Amino acid sequence: MDRRRMTAIGVLVAAAGLTAAVTVPSFAGEEARRAAPATDGVAPEVLDAMGRDLSLTRDQAVKRLRTERWAAGTATRLRAELGDGYGGSWLSADGATLTVAVADAAGEARVKAAGAVPKRVARGVAELDAVKSRLDAAGGAASPDIAGWYVDVTDNAVVVVARPGAEADGRRFAAAAGSKTAMVRVRTADEAPRPLFDVRGGDAFFINNAGRCSVGFSVVGGFVTAGHCGRPGDRTAGSNRVAQGTFAASSFPGDDWAFVRVNGDWTPQGVVNDFNGGTVAVNGSTEAPVGASICRSGSTTGTHCGLVQAKNATVNYPEGTVTGLTRANVCAEPGDSGGAWLSGDQAQGVTSGGSGDCTRGGVTFFQPVNEILQRNNLTLVTAGGQPAPTQPPAGGGETAPPATVPPTPPAGDTECAGQVSRSGRIAAGRVQVQPDGRFYRVPGGTQEACLAAPDGVRVTLELQRFTNGAFRTVARATSADGMARLTAEGPAGAYRYRVTGLSGSGEYTLAFSAR
Repeated sequence: MDRRRMTAIGVLVAAAGLTAAVTVPSFAGEEARRAAPATDGVAPEVLDAMGRDLSLTRDQAVKRLRTERWAAGTATRLRAELGDGYGGSWLSADGATLTVAVADAAGEARVKAAGAVPKRVARGVAELDAVKSRLDAAGGAASPDIAGWYVDVTDNAVVVVARPGAEADGRRFAAAAGSKTAMVRVRTADEAPRPLFDVRGGDAFFINNAGRCSVGFSVVGGFVTAGHCGRPGDRTAGSNRVAQGTFAASSFPGDDWAFVRVNGDWTPQGVVNDFNGGTVAVNGSTEAPVGASICRSGSTTGTHCGLVQAKNATVNYPEGTVTGLTRANVCAEPGDSGGAWLSGDQAQGVTSGGSGDCTRGGVTFFQPVNEILQRNNLTLVTAGGQPAPTQPPAGGGETAPPATVPPTPPAGDTECAGQVSRSGRIAAGRVQVQPDGRFYRVPGGTQEACLAAPDGVRVTLELQRFTNGAFRTVARATSADGMARLTAEGPAGAYRYRVTGLSGSGEYTLAFSAR
């Protein structure tokens, strides 16, 4: 099955203060920030969970996440450059070294130049994926004693997982699918993956007043979760038993994803419950590489962390085969199904199933979130690293004074002019809120904005208005030839701009005015 990947940058729905706060900084808050250890914008709850499960200090966790962000971008670029010679990539156990497998000598120099370590292998990952695809096609003939199969880039082979004593079944299955012996390894493990579905009831969300699963990630209009949790038309209720929404789309087996469309009483927020009295912000969905640290949140067992072991794994559930999953050495239990997987502040997927539990440990599989977004044309809701008060501060601030909208510059002009101007630095997958991470008030009318960025930097500019407890996008423009412009008519209220990096990195200037 074709598993196309894409990065989805979604709508920001976190609220923040502006008006007078734009020009009057909080010195007490600044001193507190300076005294706190650097976290690179990663929620402290994530760092605490990584410390508990990966035995890392906060500084070590921040350093690891920083390396993993670099590794994700480097691996993606090298895969495109190396083509059929790309054999996969992975991080070392300590997360410090990125290894890239190459099937020919010409690729080694490219890998070294990128700062990674090359490893010569017999075959490219495309060839291994082709072998796995043949196994997927023959999946219906797999013995119940075969737990699943996946591409192991570190071993340059396809691994078939069989229960102890069933190794011969694994070899026969691989041979029947036309796989070459040298390209397939049969590994034994006492695994019996099953969908983590719990019909006992509990918190998180309920399906038809009976089964319980966990919310994955907020998307515009609802949230995504596991497909085995419900079918189109099934109704959901929140943990408070208040009517919540309806399954609008679902796929299981084959895939394991679903989209629940919520009613007007529920507002999707770009955060994940940390099960420690707080939330973790979701700021994008850049896919982490094999070997990266990853944390899972679910309504049964809370938050647990581990490492990504393999991608594009196939799992042979009793209900049927599911392909394209990611495998991680993180525990989970029934009721955690559908829950969120995060690498730092980047959404990774929703819990599908696993083997073991959180007492003795286990392995868990998740459906990659970017595929769910792509297949269903959904937009991830993100938090942008801002706290989310219930409403903007009332009073004590300044409204944007009347201003004359600047004339439209001639074609090719790279300058932006406006009553208010702010600058920042943006990179692909990053989000910034202007002005200065806060909001401003206007009496209503026409608003115009212009953003100028260097060649090679592409961004989306959004104007957002605070409505029903959250900032919602009312106008959007994507930059072309270094410029993004938007105009919007709107009522009086609190507004802000959101800048999302699509490609490249560099400084930008945003100018805006209202009349």
